[in-house]
Amino acid sequence: MVVLEAEIRDEPRTPPAAGDGPRRARRRPAGSPLRWLLLSVLFVVMIVPVYLLVVNAFKSQQDILDSPFSLPLGGLTLEHLSAAVNSPQYNVIGGYGFTLFLVVIVDVLCILLAGPAAYAIARSLKRRTQLVLLYFLAGTFIPGAAVIIPVIYVLREIGLANTVTGLVAHDVASTLPVSIFLFVGFIRTIPVDIDHAATIDGAGRYRTFWTIIFPLLRPAVVTVLILNSIGIWNDFVSPQILLSPSSGHYTVTTAIYAGISQYSTDLTKVFPNLLLAVAPVIIFFIYMQRHIISGLTVGAVKG
Repeated sequence: MVVLEAEIRDEPRTPPAAGDGPRRARRRPAGSPLRWLLLSVLFVVMIVPVYLLVVNAFKSQQDILDSPFSLPLGGLTLEHLSAAVNSPQYNVIGGYGFTLFLVVIVDVLCILLAGPAAYAIARSLKRRTQLVLLYFLAGTFIPGAAVIIPVIYVLREIGLANTVTGLVAHDVASTLPVSIFLFVGFIRTIPVDIDHAATIDGAGRYRTFWTIIFPLLRPAVVTVLILNSIGIWNDFVSPQILLSPSSGHYTVTTAIYAGISQYSTDLTKVFPNLLLAVAPVIIFFIYMQRHIISGLTVGAVKG
């Protein structure tokens, strides 16, 4: 028996056949043809409008009508883009300043309100607190254009109709649901022991949040700021309806609409102004997209 056991131990072990290994060890293809086909179609659908906008912003009217997809290097000119920048009718550059003001003030107020609210919801186990979270989540499923008429009546009742303050209040309220949702998901990944340690050191709830929890929310805060900024910059319905032309305030989108609505057939005015409106937000998104992805995924899994 001892000799047989020794012989069995000394026998060389043959490697397993290729088909005997576990299925999970097999290498999978990098991507199926169908996947690449869908990605290619999606890329074309998204890039073609941007290409048309950029190329036709530097063409003459006749070149745009004859060959909108072509790229005549000899016929490109900066004349129409310069005219759009200096034109007093469109005032797109002036709209930059007012839109940037809206972006900054709404982002600051949103963080000041959404942060403490999300902290209270995330740290509470009461049923009514979770119902409050569901109430905020319901706001993400309601289109903004569907509530614009009730908002007008509310602003009239409180004396904020056709004012910048009313527009800011509306934009802050519309950005709170998504902001609170992202903050709650991220705060729940932070151990509660940090709060207990701060309480032992004598810190209250507000001090614990602003001095300890809020610095840890940096990825989520950056994501919220980016999403809110892009949404406010591209918003057209709210400033167009809540701020009449008599107010004298124009965002980038409403300034372009007020300027080119009477020259809609003059494509040398339409394309340059549209390019001026979307160029900053496209550059901003391309530069900050990695922060959006990281901020959305950091609080997705607790670990």
